[in-house]
Amino acid sequence: MAQNWTPNSWRNKPIQQVPDYPDAAALEATEARLAKFPPLVFAGEARRLKASLAKVADGQGFLLQGGDCAESFAEHGADTIRDFFRAFLQMAVVLTFGAQQPVVKVGRIAGQFAKPRSSNTETQNGVSLPSYRGDIINGIEFTEEARVPNPERQIMAYRQSAATLNLLRAFAMGGYANLENVHQWMLGFVKDSPQAERYRKLADRISETMDFMKAIGISAENHPGLRETDFFTSHEALLLGYEQALTRVDSTSGDWYATSGHMIWIGDRTRQPDHAHIEYCRGIKNPIGLKCGPSLTGDGLLELIDLLNPANEAGRLTLICRFGHDKVAEHLPRLIRAVEREGKKVVWSCDPMHGNTITLNNYKTRPFERILSEVESFFQIHRAEGTHPGGVHIEMTGNDVTECTGGARALSGADLGDRYHTHCDPRLNADQALELAFLLAERMKTGRDEKRMVVNG
Repeated sequence: MAQNWTPNSWRNKPIQQVPDYPDAAALEATEARLAKFPPLVFAGEARRLKASLAKVADGQGFLLQGGDCAESFAEHGADTIRDFFRAFLQMAVVLTFGAQQPVVKVGRIAGQFAKPRSSNTETQNGVSLPSYRGDIINGIEFTEEARVPNPERQIMAYRQSAATLNLLRAFAMGGYANLENVHQWMLGFVKDSPQAERYRKLADRISETMDFMKAIGISAENHPGLRETDFFTSHEALLLGYEQALTRVDSTSGDWYATSGHMIWIGDRTRQPDHAHIEYCRGIKNPIGLKCGPSLTGDGLLELIDLLNPANEAGRLTLICRFGHDKVAEHLPRLIRAVEREGKKVVWSCDPMHGNTITLNNYKTRPFERILSEVESFFQIHRAEGTHPGGVHIEMTGNDVTECTGGARALSGADLGDRYHTHCDPRLNADQALELAFLLAERMKTGRDEKRMVVNG
């Protein structure tokens, strides 16, 4: 166990991004109720994810992490979960083929309810109210009543997470994830895309591989691995009272685990080394993510790594880099060099969403070309430094929304109002997310070909 750590030792530290609950007794009662609820995930599952991430850290895999910006109570339906899972699996198959490595699938789902805010208040038409901080805390409606933090919402978030996990496990293990199904969905995307010719070559190669597997007798009927998949959940550990209530001792190891999700991460706004969020996360044994923005120095990163992963355990820590397409070349190399100099074992992942947000026609949006540019720079920099570009972390949905501009269907600023449904930040729609996977797969193949040429002289 981490030295001088308990599940509530974070309460003795300064804290950022904490909601102001008006009824402290009601909050305490809610957290006490949650502490008696069953865990949402299990320690053994978190250990399995950590083992997979250890391979990614060693250059033997790739992390695909993505999902909603902020889950909502209003949009909790089986179709929404199914459509996200379907799009996510298609991305994973394309990336697996491009990387020629296992893809670790981690969703931003079944717990991604709390959001940090740049301001404590929001003003509309001269009226100021507390900012919306996610459905687990308050309501998005711009009314005084809705914006009051309500601890009962934590119970609602727990129950929605449990129901979502139940359906995801059924999809992952019940046949919906059959590789043949996913391949047919992917071919449908290619057929309907304006960029079909660009993707068809890769799609045809995947089809040839599938046909070869069938020819030699490898099918979903006799190989369970082709009809089942591992799928893990993650969220930002922002609301620490909720996290503490779901922190449990693993009966097999005696270690503490956050049972709210398999992996949790610390945001760029809450990564102060002497503050509450680092204090909480250093003591649990789950895989941890750390958002790394432009203000993070090499020495500051090393200090955080030593706090969160003092044993230098591979798979424990994922560095989720979020700089912006125009800043990644300035900031990423110095962080890589600091980590390499000290021999730290980490997964390097690229979040190309949060540094590329602009306002267009009064809508927050993210241009697809900027997202792709940051990912391309991320890969190029890692190749130049001789390190492994281990993953991507994106905000996406399986629905046909119009929140990010660009992509093969060339969504413009004028299109944003058609289906702008996000509760917080703009997300890639299903087509844009899969398009990103195809473009990434092309880059991965190019990187492998270049490496092979160097090795073969």
